[in-house]
Amino acid sequence: MNEPRIISFDEWDSHYIQLRDAGMMEPSYGGPLRRHVDDGGDTRLLRLRYDNSAASLRLWNFLLTEEDRLRAARAEGKKLVGTMKDLGTVPVMAYSLPNLVAFYPDGAWWIPCVMEMNAGLLSIASSLGIDETFCPVRAMIGAFVTQAHFPLPDLLTCSVGATCDDFSAIAQRLEGLDHPILWWEIPSRRHPDTNEASIILPGGFSAPVSQVEFVKSELERIRISISNLAGMPLDDKTLARGIRAANRVRRILSELRILVFTAEICPMPALEMQIAEMLAIHYCSDREEAEIVLCELLTEVRARVSEGVGVLSAEAVRVFWVNPVADLRTMNLLEDCGGRICGTEYLFAHALDEIREDLPPMEALARIALADPMVGSANDRAQRIIEDACAFGAEAVIISRIPGASHCATEGEVIADLVRSELGLPVVEIEVPPITDAMIPTLRTRIEALIETAIRRNE
Repeated sequence: MNEPRIISFDEWDSHYIQLRDAGMMEPSYGGPLRRHVDDGGDTRLLRLRYDNSAASLRLWNFLLTEEDRLRAARAEGKKLVGTMKDLGTVPVMAYSLPNLVAFYPDGAWWIPCVMEMNAGLLSIASSLGIDETFCPVRAMIGAFVTQAHFPLPDLLTCSVGATCDDFSAIAQRLEGLDHPILWWEIPSRRHPDTNEASIILPGGFSAPVSQVEFVKSELERIRISISNLAGMPLDDKTLARGIRAANRVRRILSELRILVFTAEICPMPALEMQIAEMLAIHYCSDREEAEIVLCELLTEVRARVSEGVGVLSAEAVRVFWVNPVADLRTMNLLEDCGGRICGTEYLFAHALDEIREDLPPMEALARIALADPMVGSANDRAQRIIEDACAFGAEAVIISRIPGASHCATEGEVIADLVRSELGLPVVEIEVPPITDAMIPTLRTRIEALIETAIRRNE
């Protein structure tokens, strides 16, 4: 087995040749990482550090070639479904039909980071009235205007209601730019009244049956539109097959997370794990290949855990991370400061939960949609974070605020206070913009202080 290490971008040049000469099998989208800088302009890659496994290389190449897959799918006659904001529900429906491919235009929020602001997407958004007071997902508007980062979808859906105010405003502005949106409503999840019929959702939240029925009726509208787009019915039998396929991906990812988060020596870096989790949302536009990519990562991690090897010191402090970072470099920084990821909540915990296969498929999807931690109270979300942090043995918690995001204004404080009071763990809130270079010294100081506090607490 290749000795596990975290290596620089430049080191990948010679390491790629070594892996290839050793017989590494590559998919059609394989190749050296450097081509994504030279040909794609993804210059942030130069400043990141990576796991040195062939599985990691395949993960990165898969992530960075999504646009190619989308354009190839259209050339093959498939229809593209842009699924905004629901994070893991509508894609399950779309991928149940063979001639549809779903993707998240929201993913454009990472383009300013990956291309180090060279694409100009945030400037375009500002010129259209969506300025820096909004979350970086506003880069999506620039991507729609330039049409340089993904082809325009044939159907564009967006959940509305109990969703981020920023995103709702950005999506409304997008529709005003002549991009029709099929809106569907997700209600604010509430605790059932006394004697009100209720159910326990995936992930442990409870909700009234009436809310599940409402969400089911909204998703039925999506089902009709998807069927019309595909030119074939999305019946229950077909959807059930799609749910089973989605659950295969979620089960693989679940085992991967548990192994990585609980291993004595961290077997896979935080950066690769964040990307791996993101695959659960929409499979990076290829469900079958996403499953293969995750299986390769899991095989690598199993081998490392079995041999008791990893990429960090066994003394690394176990950190639970809340919210995804706009700048991927921050995950490297955590490990530089002596920390390791031992649990995460990246706003889409419901996309990691298995979908019930013993229920009518539309009801099962309605339940998973309503289990979204972002459509309930901050207290509910905090309780799930506390349970997971406890289960994974967290020694500290980092909450990364997203600049301009309305939900970050008070939610982080609620989560931090409850974690401190119930678990007694040190917590820090940090704000992570798309490019952190000027803030690295400040971020380093705050993370190092958290790590030192955790170490002293354990002495």
